[in-house]
Amino acid sequence: MSIKCLVIDDDPFIWQHFKDLFEDHVTGVEILGFALSGREGINKIEHLQPELVFLDVQMADMTGFEMLEQMDIINFQVIFVTAHSDYAIKAIRFNALDYLVKPIVPEELKQAIERYKKNADSQVNHGHVEQALINLKAKKVEDQTLILPAQGEEIHLVLKDIIKIEGERNYSYIHLANKSKKLFSKTLAWFEDILSDKGFFRCHRSFLVNGLFVNKMNNDVFILADGSRVPISRRKKSEAKNWYGKTTTTQ
Repeated sequence: MSIKCLVIDDDPFIWQHFKDLFEDHVTGVEILGFALSGREGINKIEHLQPELVFLDVQMADMTGFEMLEQMDIINFQVIFVTAHSDYAIKAIRFNALDYLVKPIVPEELKQAIERYKKNADSQVNHGHVEQALINLKAKKVEDQTLILPAQGEEIHLVLKDIIKIEGERNYSYIHLANKSKKLFSKTLAWFEDILSDKGFFRCHRSFLVNGLFVNKMNNDVFILADGSRVPISRRKKSEAKNWYGKTTTTQ
């Protein structure tokens, strides 16, 4: 059976682009229709009942997330579509959501469809969308939840529970407030990219610290709430001092 899809994007060019991509490169997909706005998208979802929605992150009348917030039931999977926007991609990656970057490359579209098929019978995508909406409503950044894959399962970590992240080549250890630590197959640079605007600071090539747990800056080290001492690299010292000053002011 064909996958029933709906494309929601305020750029008319994307309509034809998707149509050409599916006709020329992807089989087993039926495009039920297109929508040029979030409001039209909500109406078409309700009437057409798609299984998969390609959703523009930023539309003229609302964002893709704002559109989803207005839905009573989300019983479809979502693949976000975005221009190369660092902010949008960070938000999508933080919430473990799937996405495509414009202009869409045929091979990346094929891979996205395969990922959809792999998770079609699960609630994984639905759960990620629901968590993303909860994160967006959080009054404090530290109350947001980071979703990470780990050895065949998913780990959900509230930011205020993370003391620091320690990088080791292509892996990272997340040190938690309960004195445990978890290993993830993500580089420290990956964590830095999505957490640098959420109160975390890369003070050393091997460490990312959470400002909530930095008790003191002593020359070239941060002293954390758990008693650990995290080194500050020489080239980061001035930046670290400025960051620490702002952190203590906002706490």
